[in-house]
Amino acid sequence: MSNPLKKLAGQTVIYGLGSIMPRIINYLFSLALTYIFKTPSDLASNTEFYAYISFVNIIFTYGMETAFFNFSNKLEDKNKVYSTALISIFCSTASLSLILCLFSQKIAVLMDYPNNQNYVIWCVLIIATDTLTALPFARLRLQNNAKRFTGLKIINVIIYLIVSIFYLVFCKNAYENNGDSFLAQCYNPEIGVGYAFLAQLIANLFNLLFLAKEFTGFAYVFDKELWKQLFNYAWPLMILGLAGMINETFDRIILKELLPEAIGKTELGIYGACYKVAILMTIFIQAFKYAAEPFFFSQAKDKNAKTLNAVIMKYFVIFCSFLFLATMMNLDILKIVISEEYRKGLGVAPILLLANLFLGVYFNLSIWYKLTGQTKFGAFITIIGAIITLAINFAFVAKFSYMASAWATIASYGTMMVISYFLGQKYYPVKYNLRAISFFFFIALGFYFLSLLWQDLEWRIVKFSLNNLLVLIFVYLFYKLEFSNLKKFKHTIDVNNQSS
Repeated sequence: MSNPLKKLAGQTVIYGLGSIMPRIINYLFSLALTYIFKTPSDLASNTEFYAYISFVNIIFTYGMETAFFNFSNKLEDKNKVYSTALISIFCSTASLSLILCLFSQKIAVLMDYPNNQNYVIWCVLIIATDTLTALPFARLRLQNNAKRFTGLKIINVIIYLIVSIFYLVFCKNAYENNGDSFLAQCYNPEIGVGYAFLAQLIANLFNLLFLAKEFTGFAYVFDKELWKQLFNYAWPLMILGLAGMINETFDRIILKELLPEAIGKTELGIYGACYKVAILMTIFIQAFKYAAEPFFFSQAKDKNAKTLNAVIMKYFVIFCSFLFLATMMNLDILKIVISEEYRKGLGVAPILLLANLFLGVYFNLSIWYKLTGQTKFGAFITIIGAIITLAINFAFVAKFSYMASAWATIASYGTMMVISYFLGQKYYPVKYNLRAISFFFFIALGFYFLSLLWQDLEWRIVKFSLNNLLVLIFVYLFYKLEFSNLKKFKHTIDVNNQSS
């Protein structure tokens, strides 16, 4: 048997190529949009619509991915589970997409984009195609077919980039400099940043085509009783997901509405761009989630499962603490990824990085209610987080703008993390190494606050050197205090695997 910790790390790396590389490219291009559209209000629609896409995606998939993982590991007839879930997704996606497209103009008016009905239709179709590929991608993960998963994700982002660059770089420049050329005729300024939506839709359609094999090779069977079990397991996860998306994206949905009309879209554009500076933390957590969910389910029956969970948590927090420190110590360099007109919002960066760290810890902790089938607790915890998000945004955004949204995010995720820890210790106790976790987290946080002492130094090379000296000290502390422990744990796992 292979070392499970090594297996998880390997799967995280492979899935990282499938989720990290496309997301890095996607994030970098979205940041490049700040140079293409230098007026922050021009990017407000991009930020807002993608927030809605994330939110509505939860409704379209209604927890079926996780339900599919859970029941596929419990039942022998995996094809029946897959077929039942897939038919359910097909029917619901077709119905919801039709309804939203029929009311697309009214939705555009409600969102204050009355001249952009096409934005709404394209985004609905993006959500529909995302949903139809969700279970096939989940099946690839269940089969440990990480390479195909990764390849398709990378192809998707390449197609997105090609189409986006064609319209927003070549065609836009041609339109602005030579109105009579063929490329200029391909660009409509009224669509503007909406070409990013069109590019994503085209890329998703290619994904559906490339995943055709995952829709064949088995008998389509809809087991009504199995579907009831799937749905009963999944619906609390949908509530959880909706509440989670309130925590993750609602600030970008509501920000424009809570601010005066004269500055609403500008502030939203700035916040949306600066939110993405936390790219490394966000992407690592996403890659880890792709690999960890099927991994935790597959290891649940192992006698060392809880010990393994504790070790994974420790090194997860240490690595995220390192990402926080490395990002903040080099923010002066990283900020060049966004245009100068957006940089006044960079004060949200440390807050959002820590918020994402707390979210990652919460995801690790949340495995207890998924393994025990008590997903109602997950919904309960996330609803509390959503209430905190809504309360802080509604109370303070009018006065503090997007800074209030950033603090709402960290307060929400922090509270969810703490509640999940204590409930988990009651229903699925795991002996986490809180001492080591706290030490490295507070060292990273302390080093960040220490760096503020020389924040205003005019000698940038001195500031850069001092900042990265702190990063090196953090790495040295890990090497001295934890590297030998990691090797010992690996050896213990190897011995146990050989004996079994």
